[in-house]
Amino acid sequence: MSDFGRYFKERRAALGLSLRAFCLRFGLDPSNISKMERGRLPPPQGEKLREYAGCLGLREGSDEWYQFFDLAAAERGIIPDDLRDEELAAKLPVLFRTLRDHAKDGGRDTEELLDELKRKIRGA
Repeated sequence: MSDFGRYFKERRAALGLSLRAFCLRFGLDPSNISKMERGRLPPPQGEKLREYAGCLGLREGSDEWYQFFDLAAAERGIIPDDLRDEELAAKLPVLFRTLRDHAKDGGRDTEELLDELKRKIRGA
């Protein structure tokens, strides 16, 4: 199961709805939602993703809303639309190098890695 699929399923379950009940209520295809929840189908983009967020009761601009969209973007291997700008793009190579170095080192403490990333990005 993907992180996005797990999050989607948790949010749906928090509404107290089975897969079929959820799909029936919102006019969605149970097969596609099941595949998405299990990571067999990638998250949608654009309006369909916004529709799903609404079905799950996510309030636009809330932490849950951003988490939902960030998980979808990460699974699709893209940068979220609201974060795409030239300044960020110019700093991505620093992020990539740091992550590769982290992997080569066998993975250090996560807090240490985040601190190093903050220092490098600020200095880039």
